[in-house]
Amino acid sequence: MEKRKFIRKVCLLGDGGVGKTSLVRRYVEDVFSDSYIISFGTKVSKKVIDLGEVELTLMIWDILGQKSDDPLHAAYYRGANGALLVGDLTRPETMRHVVRWKEEFLKVCPGAVFVAASNKSDLESAMQPRDLKEIVDALGVELKRTSAMTGEGVEELFVALGKGIMERSK
Repeated sequence: MEKRKFIRKVCLLGDGGVGKTSLVRRYVEDVFSDSYIISFGTKVSKKVIDLGEVELTLMIWDILGQKSDDPLHAAYYRGANGALLVGDLTRPETMRHVVRWKEEFLKVCPGAVFVAASNKSDLESAMQPRDLKEIVDALGVELKRTSAMTGEGVEELFVALGKGIMERSK
């Protein structure tokens, strides 16, 4: 029996320098570079996930992370089914900002599925557990620890988002 095939758009959201581009490169190409390249506008990557009876193609939009309320962002968000909310464990303010990124995204995509990442888990965290719990409570989604450098949690992060999107579309 042939698998049912779906294509879904997802966006990566978070402040600049949190590792969004590195997470996509680790997931799609299985590479990591520690040189920082600022994303301008958006870059779209594609990855196919095998979810048993379903073959899901994720169109991953890596969006410039300078300001969550940038009017240009709304144009990039349109038509998205879900988003990865990414913060940097070494910079607490970026973790707190993921709440605002989610709120802005929901204005354009009210039925979106979210998964959150506390990235750079290979480095010493500047976050207290209680502060992370407050963020999780405010987001209402699970927060997964990831490291684009080591690959920790990256595959699981994108698969969780894909599964959540397919669950929502049933």
